[in-house]
Amino acid sequence: MAPHVARNLEERPEPFSAQVKGKSLTLRSQNSVGSSRQHGVPDAWNESILFPTSAGCLPSWLKGTLLRNGPGVFTVGETSYNHWFDGMALMQSFTFKDGEVTYRSRYLKGDTYNANMAAKRIVVAITFLNHTVPDFTDNGASNFIRYGNEIFATSETNYIRKIDPVTLETLEKVDYLKFIAVNMVTSHPHYDKEGNTYNIGTSIAERGKTKYTLFKVPAASEAEMGKCPLKRVEVLSSVPCRSLLSPSYYHSFGMTENYFVFVEQPLKLDIVKMATAYMRGVNWASCLRHFPEETTLIHLIDRKTGKEVATKFLAGQMVFYHHVNAFEDDGHVIFDVIGYDDNSLYDMFYLDKLKENAEVQTMAYSKPTYRRFALPLREDAGAVGENLVTTSLTTATAVKEKEGKLVCTPEVVWEGFELPRINYQVNGQKHRFVYGCCTEKSAVATEVGKLDTETKEIVRWSEDNCWPSEPVFVSRPDAESEDDGVVLVSVTTNPGQAGFILVLDGETFKEVARAY
Repeated sequence: MAPHVARNLEERPEPFSAQVKGKSLTLRSQNSVGSSRQHGVPDAWNESILFPTSAGCLPSWLKGTLLRNGPGVFTVGETSYNHWFDGMALMQSFTFKDGEVTYRSRYLKGDTYNANMAAKRIVVAITFLNHTVPDFTDNGASNFIRYGNEIFATSETNYIRKIDPVTLETLEKVDYLKFIAVNMVTSHPHYDKEGNTYNIGTSIAERGKTKYTLFKVPAASEAEMGKCPLKRVEVLSSVPCRSLLSPSYYHSFGMTENYFVFVEQPLKLDIVKMATAYMRGVNWASCLRHFPEETTLIHLIDRKTGKEVATKFLAGQMVFYHHVNAFEDDGHVIFDVIGYDDNSLYDMFYLDKLKENAEVQTMAYSKPTYRRFALPLREDAGAVGENLVTTSLTTATAVKEKEGKLVCTPEVVWEGFELPRINYQVNGQKHRFVYGCCTEKSAVATEVGKLDTETKEIVRWSEDNCWPSEPVFVSRPDAESEDDGVVLVSVTTNPGQAGFILVLDGETFKEVARAY
């Protein structure tokens, strides 16, 4: 089993440093200031306590703060959470400067944390809104989101918590519903080069309709400093839900230069079950239901007009959580996701199952597959039964079923790959390399890899008794190639042994340094 699973982690709020151990490798360096995509790094699955580095082997250009977030407290008093995703948040920061790294960590001390600690046990953190729609927890253990110049810890509920990105102190609680009618919001937004943030949320039974709402939070000006950035939120588009009481669950979405890609999958939230969650003493995620007999709907929304394109794109049923990237090529929108054949992944993260054997799943394991879809943009083209995909970038198909309706089948690029990250500077553009966790045998990864989507080859890093988390790519300033930079990976080890930060060369994927 992975020994780090389900143990409480101690916070370390005071900054500290540790010595780095380097490898005899050549890493290109530059004196100009770089960035680790400060604060708003678009993912944060990190459950480990890590140790920073001092000067020695880190590139001098690596400057900025990387924030990570994830479950860190599973037991309070004599009570314990049942599922890994329910653990209370532990926030971590890694500040890189002049070849040194400063580390600190703090618990997210929101309403959920404070209520549990005051009671010295886990208490139910679900209340009710209008006695029908549950008002969720503020335990933002999934990610950090940047809106304007402010940073928020988030899960996928209507509550986010502002935090101080330097000290990691928990600040005010913000309710999306005071600014925009969304009950749930994805924890994976997109950012553009102007500093705007784009996201999507679900409006449950708002004016008798359930819909998905795409919105934008503009970049902050100096005059707006200190004001809640959500006051300037702009609704860009609304997509009707195909079922009033069963909206699709989603964890991410795609964005190209001209389009949003939203996938309405047959993994749904049962609103009736959610309304009784409090009485039944269960979390909202237990209200998910998979409908394997249903198709997947792919919505393509024009970013300029906010309108959905006329063509209807359908695909076979699948379950997915993470978009990799989306881009346009030769009259197509191409998007990549990590897909599953069923919803068994959620069940694998119940703590009793993880404790049994985390490295080799004893239950049926639906292996995640890297899937590439292609959506032709030509309207009224081709004959019924014809594959309208003409791009050379994929073997994916989109067969015309009838006028205005295409059935899409993805290309399977790789099997056993999750928590994908790209060089975010090419987000929305054609990419070649993807970094992620190798999960051929288990949902709990023991390897990280660099996948080449063109050659279909992968380079891996692993070590005995090490469990790496999601890799984060940081581009070198004035980079000469897409993979010119470093990859940061947090690694947990056996109890009693120090975890470490691993630094890999983005091109060769060889170890540059590690710090204990």
